[in-house]
Amino acid sequence: QVQLVESGGGLVQPGGSLRLSCAASGSRFSANVMGWYRQAPGKQRELVATITSRGTTNYADSVKGRFTISRDNRENTVYLQMNSLEPEDTAVYYCNARDWRNFWGQGTQVTVSS
Repeated sequence: QVQLVESGGGLVQPGGSLRLSCAASGSRFSANVMGWYRQAPGKQRELVATITSRGTTNYADSVKGRFTISRDNRENTVYLQMNSLEPEDTAVYYCNARDWRNFWGQGTQVTVSS
């Protein structure tokens, strides 16, 4: 069984930074794609960023230039560096990892407020 454990959420002021981490555990699991999604209250879950095992990245337009996704393939860990945070970034952030299956983390709250 594969589990995704997220960490790094919290409360930050506008303009601040946070770094999210997500570690995937499970024997012989090697994710083809790992990524981050978010869901704000009353809204659908949306893509934030993804990264393939080869390092190809994809970002939502709303976070381009502010967020950076990276991964450590040996540790099956994905990171999301979030800079210049805005109140509109407030959401629960979910880690996702997939091979021929699709796995989700439990979510971590990010709140951007003064």
